[in-house]
Amino acid sequence: MSTGWLRAWSVYRQPRVPAMLFLGFSAGLPFYLVYSTLSAWLRQAGIQRSSIGMLAWVGILFSIKFLWAPIVDRVPPLLLQRWLGRRRGWMLLAQCGIAVGLFNISLCDPAGGVRPLALWALFTTFCAATQDIALDAWRIESAPLSVQGAMLGAYQIGYRVALICGGAGALALAGAAGWHASYVAMTALVSVGIVTTLLVPEPGVSAPRASLEREARAVDWLERRAHWPPTLRHAGEWFITAVVCPLTDFFGRYGLGLALLTLAFIAVYRLAEFAMGSMVNPFYIDRGFTLAQIAAVVKLYGLLMSLVGVLLAGALIARLGLLRSLLLGSGLIILSNLGYAALASVRAPTLVGLGAVNGLDNLALAMHGTALLAFISGLTSAKYTATQYALFSSLYALPGKILEGTSGMVVDRIGYPPFFLYTASLAVPGLLLLWWLSRRGAFNGRAAGTVASA
Repeated sequence: MSTGWLRAWSVYRQPRVPAMLFLGFSAGLPFYLVYSTLSAWLRQAGIQRSSIGMLAWVGILFSIKFLWAPIVDRVPPLLLQRWLGRRRGWMLLAQCGIAVGLFNISLCDPAGGVRPLALWALFTTFCAATQDIALDAWRIESAPLSVQGAMLGAYQIGYRVALICGGAGALALAGAAGWHASYVAMTALVSVGIVTTLLVPEPGVSAPRASLEREARAVDWLERRAHWPPTLRHAGEWFITAVVCPLTDFFGRYGLGLALLTLAFIAVYRLAEFAMGSMVNPFYIDRGFTLAQIAAVVKLYGLLMSLVGVLLAGALIARLGLLRSLLLGSGLIILSNLGYAALASVRAPTLVGLGAVNGLDNLALAMHGTALLAFISGLTSAKYTATQYALFSSLYALPGKILEGTSGMVVDRIGYPPFFLYTASLAVPGLLLLWWLSRRGAFNGRAAGTVASA
């Protein structure tokens, strides 16, 4: 193995990388439980596919979390700031909310009405999105940019293990003991994140000089309005420093043209995987696979393949750089969607074919997601980590979530094989914008293109 590859793999030995395994587990646990696993429960209960698809709009909360990210960034968590600090305090508060939400979902019966379950899924998603805001800020502030690929690799491993628990584990438990017992067991696993949050240190942050100068200009603007009522001045100060300054900081560092192009790329890069997401489990069930088969072949084997993918992704980002890693991720996503289209066209799909296609899909998702998250991590400023990262991570999910809400109606209209061809085509706009970004120099120097050079 070459020296460059040895250096690439050694990044996993950096301090605080192991903690991301458990924090990634905490972030990943709610995802399937309010999303893919929940769709299987609803489908088994006889809920229409169009309703299941629309329930995916609950996940839009992940896409608009930038609306309350300034609060997480600037407001101390109630009663927890002195004990844990701002980042860990918000993480713990959100994790407790996730536990409450999952437990109440376990008490619901979709056959008697979807509304209570949808409301608790909405609450759980809000808490999970809040945890993501604080956790992402903790990650970015706890390690230098050169280590972010490894931090994300460890995060994704923990995340994928949580998906195994919330997917295969929850399905297997549901098949053996019922859905209510399954969600109670998942509630108990929230303790993994709570314990980790209590053990990790609070990061220290130093803001760049340029960010401080921009915020100082905002303060000067407020001082010239000393005649305003105190309440209005305090509200204006908070809004400018928490909302306006993070935006002006980003556009000031990258320029209007490159900043807008970068935001457009983030918005469309993951369209394909979001658009197909909520229809995967209904597809398995409609093709005659049992919950036990889905748990064993799809969730367990496929997500184990994704662990290989995230380890490989962290090393590839360090070795190849972000541009080639992002290109590779998009290529794999297109291939995996074409694989689903082929599987949907087979008269009698086998478990072997199902496992092969799903394994490729999970490998692609790992590479695709890790590369994008490393890219947007490099775009943030230490002064506004939570707000800017929440904006970027919200942006990459919002268009896809909107499309995902219509996925059930699209399948009903055109069938599964054309649907997966359609989702594969959604990766093309991201590739075109990636080419344009590379032509504009977005992967040279400051523009997050050198997260970790070999």
